[in-house]
Amino acid sequence: MNNQTVVKRESKNKIKVEFERTPLLKRLKAKYLTVFFLTKVIWVIFRLVLLVGISYVVLFPFFAKITGSFMSPQDFIDTTVKMVPKSPTLQTYRAIIVENNYWKALLNTAVLSLLCAVAQMFICTMVGYGFSKFKFKGNTIAFGLVIFTLLVPHPTLQFSMFMEFRYFDFLNIFEGIRRLMGFTKATDLKVNMINTYWPLALLSLTGLAFKNGLYILIMRQAFKGFPDEYEEAAYVDGSGVFKTFFQIVMPNMIPMMVTIFLFAFTWQWTDEFYVNLFTTENGPYLLPKIVQIPRSLTLSQAAIQASTMYQSAIRNTCGLMIIAPLIVVYLIGQRFLIQGIERTGMTAD
Repeated sequence: MNNQTVVKRESKNKIKVEFERTPLLKRLKAKYLTVFFLTKVIWVIFRLVLLVGISYVVLFPFFAKITGSFMSPQDFIDTTVKMVPKSPTLQTYRAIIVENNYWKALLNTAVLSLLCAVAQMFICTMVGYGFSKFKFKGNTIAFGLVIFTLLVPHPTLQFSMFMEFRYFDFLNIFEGIRRLMGFTKATDLKVNMINTYWPLALLSLTGLAFKNGLYILIMRQAFKGFPDEYEEAAYVDGSGVFKTFFQIVMPNMIPMMVTIFLFAFTWQWTDEFYVNLFTTENGPYLLPKIVQIPRSLTLSQAAIQASTMYQSAIRNTCGLMIIAPLIVVYLIGQRFLIQGIERTGMTAD
């Protein structure tokens, strides 16, 4: 084996020396005018064109919305204006901030999204840990019901959820008190939670909020890849279930928990279904409610023909102002998000 290795090394060195002694033109022809090199170049160009094309298709709508947010009504009338405004203005942003109470909606939405995201993160983590590490009767059926919540359309439950929180009565306790005290109306002593944060808070704390079934599934799969030896060692040292969970298991799941937090925060931030279901005009002022035309941005008679495009640009600007804070949140937590996504598919059942 040693002699063969020496021969191969000598042969390679000899070929290398001979190749370096050949003229430069011949070396370039031998290196670059080959089928392999041409195939590689064509494949690189194809991938570059494909990526540029996909990027253009994905990013062009965002560029169009951003440039449209700086256009004045005259730019929408001018047929020569396509993407770059001739009369750039911040009037649209100024009107949305002042007249649509952007800062108030931003603060209310931030508080609500933060509370719901934290609650969903902890609840879904604990539920996912229970499904993955504890064997009990009905485990498969219960987890199947969790998956089933992902398949049920939310409008199907719209009326029942509204009525449940409009006349809230936990375990019919208030109903029993009503009968004992002799009240005649069925709505007596029942709590009206509409136009409050309580419906969204209770849904988050009970693991029934928007996309919670998905979060539980993600955490369950993540816990499947967590070694049982760590927990067994903690149990041997005298740690209980909760102490082991909070001191051993949870610190190792920080990236996954941050991923769940970002998902929950983002979906709650842009949620319109539950916000419109549980709040009215007199309720908490949240970001989805700023998507309206400010009164000061009325069009003149000369701009009537461009009213549709202009109003669309105003609504798009509202959308940009809604998602702008989410970009900041993503930039802060992108490292944890990438780590969490990588861990999601580590194991299978």
